Amino acid sequence: MNSVSWMKEAIIYQVFIDRFYGFTNKMNLPEFLGGNLNGVVKKLDYLSQLGINVIWLSPFYDSNKYHGYHITDFQKVNPQFGSLQDLETLITAARAKGIKVIADLVPNHCSDQHPFFQDAYHNKMSKYANWFVFEKWPNHYLSFMEFKDLPKLNFDNQEVREYIFKIANYWLSMGLDGFRIDYAIGIPHTFWKEFRQKIKTKYPKIVLIGEVWCERLDKKQFKTVAIKRKLRRRIFGISQEKLQLEYYKELDGVLDFGLNRILTDSVKKGVDLLSDINLRSKIEKHFRKVPPDYLMVSFLDNHDMDRFLRHCKGDVKILLNAFELLLSLNRPVVIYNGTENCTYNKSPVNALIGNSDLMVREPIDWDNIDREFFDDLRDLINRYRNNDQFL
Repeated sequence: MNSVSWMKEAIIYQVFIDRFYGFTNKMNLPEFLGGNLNGVVKKLDYLSQLGINVIWLSPFYDSNKYHGYHITDFQKVNPQFGSLQDLETLITAARAKGIKVIADLVPNHCSDQHPFFQDAYHNKMSKYANWFVFEKWPNHYLSFMEFKDLPKLNFDNQEVREYIFKIANYWLSMGLDGFRIDYAIGIPHTFWKEFRQKIKTKYPKIVLIGEVWCERLDKKQFKTVAIKRKLRRRIFGISQEKLQLEYYKELDGVLDFGLNRILTDSVKKGVDLLSDINLRSKIEKHFRKVPPDYLMVSFLDNHDMDRFLRHCKGDVKILLNAFELLLSLNRPVVIYNGTENCTYNKSPVNALIGNSDLMVREPIDWDNIDREFFDDLRDLINRYRNNDQFL
């Protein structure tokens, strides 16, 4: 049996820590509102009732941004979110309820306020100078896409690779069940092969799921990624489906952005998700080349994109049908926090507008939970999943 076959039956709940529970400020601002790890512990019964058996935590490492992706210390729990003991308590409490815990791993970049980058930026002879990719020191360096406050780590440097191995091992030793790997396309395939071999030797049952997404990739940003056939793809474009398959045998699976696009386009066209023959044909074609031991993790929305209910024009019946379709595929399903409460953004997320993604990162309104939809979704999960057989 595949060591991560448990993931095939996963109902994953994506927790955006700062906006989930425990926040003291309900204003949806680009700053820390107060959500924390203890807040997740307090809502484990809620998640368990829904049928969740895996929690995916947003980055809990020390960071100067509320979302956690601007990391200033990879080996420290952000005090805004709690302590190392709080993380261990969450993992233990979740396990007691039959829920596994995976976390975001963010190896491609760090904050420009990270001490390593600060040292390299201010000292050309710094021992960390080659940990980053300076095209012309100090102001011209590669970063995550074009965000200069997120300098890119240099994976041609073996010291960087060893550092990421060390970080991953450290957090897995705390009891995590795996990682969702942020922006996996930014890092060479040679690293992922080495990473898998080293991590799986010690932790064979942990899962590695990659974010392999090219939709936002502009031609001038190709030098910041490490995908195959870059020149050809820069000219002719990238097939999302083919790109996802290129991480087979390197990662256990990927978030299925290809399927997400199929479903989003179908809903916008008014297609009936449960009865349309052409849609079923597209989905079957999408999965035809996927190896049986490669995890294609399905989802409707996440913290970077419009809520799926927006595409449904607020029709919760369509949203419920979309979840039923995903569950019927017998693949892992992700529920982004708030989607089970019929939350959606009235205006679209626009990458060109600063902080427009706040519209899909709003604090959960615990005073107004849509119990009817919650119960309907719970019943669907119970119908399609036998959670007693999960662990």
